Amino acid sequence: MAGPPEGQGGARLGLIVGKRHAPLSVSRQAIKRVWREAFRLGRQALPPGDYVVRLQSRIPSLSLTRLKARAREQADSLLRQAARRASRPRQE
Repeated sequence: MAGPPEGQGGARLGLIVGKRHAPLSVSRQAIKRVWREAFRLGRQALPPGDYVVRLQSRIPSLSLTRLKARAREQADSLLRQAARRASRPRQE
């Protein structure tokens, strides 16, 4: 993870959702929308930096509503994890 560019603070989000893992465009866009919204709401708990989310496995065949709910659960969980890691004192 790299720090923010000079003069810019705050957390930034990058999303990689490829056709290989989410073949339907509507699914890819839904996942991105859900992640952006979760990041927007949890951004203040994160330290400045670039956060990149990459889909690593094929999404299951679910309704769009269930896909969004599952994506939101995972997004919230991972963002909480990142915030906890950032709040722990570093051991050197």
